[in-house]
Amino acid sequence: MAEQPPRAFSRFRYQISESFHTLSKQLQDVQRRNLNTFRAQPLQEISGSFGDLGTLLPLIIALSSSYYHPIDLGSTLVFTGLANIATGLYFGVPLPVQPMKAIAAAALSRSFNQEEMAAAGLWVAAAIGILTLSGLIGWFNRQIPVPIIKGIQMGVGLSLIIYAGSLLSPNYYHDLQIFLAVLAFLALLLYPSFAFVPLALILLLLGVVVGLPNLIDRPASLNIWRPHVFAPSLRYFDGPSLEAAVGQVPLTTLNSIIAVAALSADLLPEAPAPTTYSIGLSVTVINLVGCWFGCMPVCHGSGGLAAQYRFGARSGASVVFLGLVKLLLGLFAGRFAKRVFEEFPAAILGIMVVAAGLELVSVGESLNQPAAMDSGSSYSQDQRESTSDSGANAKIHRDLTERERKRRWTTMFMTIGGILALKNDAIGFIAGMLCHWSFQLQDRIEARRARREGTIQLLDEDRQEYQTVAP
Repeated sequence: MAEQPPRAFSRFRYQISESFHTLSKQLQDVQRRNLNTFRAQPLQEISGSFGDLGTLLPLIIALSSSYYHPIDLGSTLVFTGLANIATGLYFGVPLPVQPMKAIAAAALSRSFNQEEMAAAGLWVAAAIGILTLSGLIGWFNRQIPVPIIKGIQMGVGLSLIIYAGSLLSPNYYHDLQIFLAVLAFLALLLYPSFAFVPLALILLLLGVVVGLPNLIDRPASLNIWRPHVFAPSLRYFDGPSLEAAVGQVPLTTLNSIIAVAALSADLLPEAPAPTTYSIGLSVTVINLVGCWFGCMPVCHGSGGLAAQYRFGARSGASVVFLGLVKLLLGLFAGRFAKRVFEEFPAAILGIMVVAAGLELVSVGESLNQPAAMDSGSSYSQDQRESTSDSGANAKIHRDLTERERKRRWTTMFMTIGGILALKNDAIGFIAGMLCHWSFQLQDRIEARRARREGTIQLLDEDRQEYQTVAP
């Protein structure tokens, strides 16, 4: 008789089989949704795929044109294109692939070379990988109150609108740029009434047409991408590269992982929201692979998701399309793509950035509504409950008191204020958490004082506030 395999091995093999089956079914569902959405609204998906160009193009142009060439444009297009395709096929939502802005700013201001840029990206990839695999990202996500998450989203949105001013202001002396800015802004205002119009696609084509005369005067030849692998020497992993990475890690954690997962659930409730764990792994893998080839360090940003949603993207099909465009340009037309990017009107880019900012700012509206992500969290027995009619597994929401509403608004705006005042997401996060903890401390002091004085707190139904009364 043949020897039976150990029971533990059989159990392990069964678990592996079940995991593959679950993953296969999930991917099939995602591809079905991608395909159905693209068939239903192909122009909107294509238009939405270009919605993030306002934040992507200026940084790519600046970095690829820098004296020390900290990134390779061909490698950046190829690897970010592959990342777009992979995330679109896996997540099924228009998850963007954006530059790491803190590293990009450091690279431009401190004249990074390619090795310093790669070292900074690898530092961030390693840090995010450790946070993700250890489970700290998930724990961190559970500890952050929703007002702070929405504050980060709104702060980033307002920062994008302010950044749009820098793209628009230098062009007011150019009649054509003024006309383009006004035309694009009017189109943006009318877009909600004509959502079927692929606005981002139209703006993209308009920008290419406007820059066409300069392209004809100074044509660029096609070229085949030749990958070059290099390993940064150890001396580049210290100093400026490490400092840039330290500034980037909080931004990636908060805005590119936690805020993106929350925003996806807000904007696309019908689609399975990506988890912080899967987004963290995605950021880690993309940079651990691409940085060795001179690719710009990238992550997933809530601003890019808002921009692509604003211009029509509703599924992963949109970013798959964008990925294919990037991949083809990177493989066969890197120089030509750089010339097109350089001639693209800043006025149109600025209005597209405004659109992304407005979409992000709008998420703050639902802070105190039943749809808020923490409306099913723990609460005291004195607070009222209301259950939807969708069944036993329906989510239980709670009515917020007037005092809680004011506190949540205060916490959110404290987060926004920190981000805008110091231009740093991490500072805004710290300011919001300190505000949140101060309210918790106030509650504990009041509760202790009430116990000492022998009083109790009852809910005033009319004013929706807790009143301290004698027993």
